[in-house]
Amino acid sequence: MYQKIDEIVRRAGELVRSAHNIEDSVQEKTSHCDLVTKYDSMVQEQLSKELLEAFPEAGFYGEEGDICNIEGKSAYFIVDPIDGTTNFIRHARHSCISVGFMKNGAMEYGAVYQPYTDELFTAQRGKGAFLNGKPIHMRRVPLSESIAMFGSAIYYRETIPATTRIMAQLLPIVLDFRRSGSAALDICYVAAGRADVFFEACLRPWDYAAATLIAQEAGGVISALDGTPLRYYDRCSVAVGCPENHAELIQIALKIAGEPNMKGRIR
Repeated sequence: MYQKIDEIVRRAGELVRSAHNIEDSVQEKTSHCDLVTKYDSMVQEQLSKELLEAFPEAGFYGEEGDICNIEGKSAYFIVDPIDGTTNFIRHARHSCISVGFMKNGAMEYGAVYQPYTDELFTAQRGKGAFLNGKPIHMRRVPLSESIAMFGSAIYYRETIPATTRIMAQLLPIVLDFRRSGSAALDICYVAAGRADVFFEACLRPWDYAAATLIAQEAGGVISALDGTPLRYYDRCSVAVGCPENHAELIQIALKIAGEPNMKGRIR
């Protein structure tokens, strides 16, 4: 059933790879650092058309235009057509297409496709996580043996103090940090054992919906930074890791969130 989603996502990847004169179509959205190109919209339009043809009863929740046609729907797609748009604009070749499928209030399927490396991360709830069809598993390590990935939540400037405080607490503990510019790929890399823990103080559902299911099915623990469940209907902080390092990360984040000058700094 879900093989159809994989095929649609791979086809959308062809549009990303074929993009040219990207800089000529760049526009600002909410700020000078929140950018969009014509290709973001083109990929989303293609995904919407093909996904809803394949699953006509489903709704669609997409980043571009903040499209949210899910009212009254028990199943719907949560889509980021190009996660890592700034990377895409700069020709860094580190961006992805993210498609999550939610059914009856739970993430049922996730597909994250890196078109430049032809890597397709997938997961179905209760069926495990895969990279190009081969099983992947998260490493079971404490923070002291972890490579930490993080997002700067740069669109939400009020979160910067909390982000830097968490980083300052983690840096003496972890092996090292990584920052790639694509939350969906960061989370998938944790799922695949390329890194070990991820956090970001504020993300939108399309940034994490598909990837967090992949990480969960790879053996991970997923939550907001206060330990509560993710909110797939609104922006939310995200913490991903194995049971050991996730618990340590949450303890650090809760302590920082409780500081007087940190109120409201973590979503």
